[in-house]
Amino acid sequence: MPDLADLFPGYESKWINTKSGRIFARVGGKGPPLLLLHGFSSTHVMWHQVAPQLADKFTLIIADLPGYGWSDMPESDDNHTPYTKRAMAQAMVEAMEQLGYVHFALAGHDRGGRVSYRLALDHPGRLSKLAVLDILPTYNYWERMNRLYALKIYHWTFLAQPAPFPETLIGGNPDFFLKKKMASQTKSKTLNEIDPRALEHYLAPFRDPSRVHAMCEDYRAGAYADYDIDKADHDAGNKITIPMLALWGDVGIASAAATPLDTWKTWATNVTGSPVDSGHFLTEENPDVTAKKLKEFFLG
Repeated sequence: MPDLADLFPGYESKWINTKSGRIFARVGGKGPPLLLLHGFSSTHVMWHQVAPQLADKFTLIIADLPGYGWSDMPESDDNHTPYTKRAMAQAMVEAMEQLGYVHFALAGHDRGGRVSYRLALDHPGRLSKLAVLDILPTYNYWERMNRLYALKIYHWTFLAQPAPFPETLIGGNPDFFLKKKMASQTKSKTLNEIDPRALEHYLAPFRDPSRVHAMCEDYRAGAYADYDIDKADHDAGNKITIPMLALWGDVGIASAAATPLDTWKTWATNVTGSPVDSGHFLTEENPDVTAKKLKEFFLG
């Protein structure tokens, strides 16, 4: 395997102790703290084209979620507890505290977006502003799972099957699985917009059976505990009250289920948003527009 390229030159590498194990993060830039969280099939590296456009105004903490990238893989249980978005959000709060940040801004894509809105609901005093990229809440996804949407996000049900079923099938040809899955979610249906150096970062965990298991545990948590946790907030009418930005690919995953802004307005009291000319991977398919919208929001 080729050496993985450093796509964050000049940034510090940190392994930060939490109750969920060590969290890996790249830290750089100057200004108020902004935590950036990645999604499934990616790692922290997905921010590599956006980070240079934010680093003059923010101290960026670009982390791998528990189980992903270079962060530790907490040992799971029958309820997939360490891989719930509640547990991951708690790990991120602990990691940011270890770095000296008790109050910060947060942007998350895909699974990282789910950790982000959960952090906003569970720890409302921690965040100044929140941005989520190409997601709706987990509760809404499951509630809207009709025929066409199920075909679009088949990986939700596949990865949530009991171990070791998805792990074994992915392990037979991990490169094929990852490349096909990612390409199907871009606007061009190709990997042309994904930097080949970044792709190598994404392929490496899929070649590690223990990492694949951790990622499946994330989706098992999503199908059970995360849904129940979301439903409890939904039924109680709990809302995100800090300023919130929703961005989505105009042919991404979120907009295929519902109008994202309308959905988020049922979960948040102060939310704005807009589409980006992109599929699911906004930060790589259209990094300049994504960075501009994030910068305007977090500086506004």
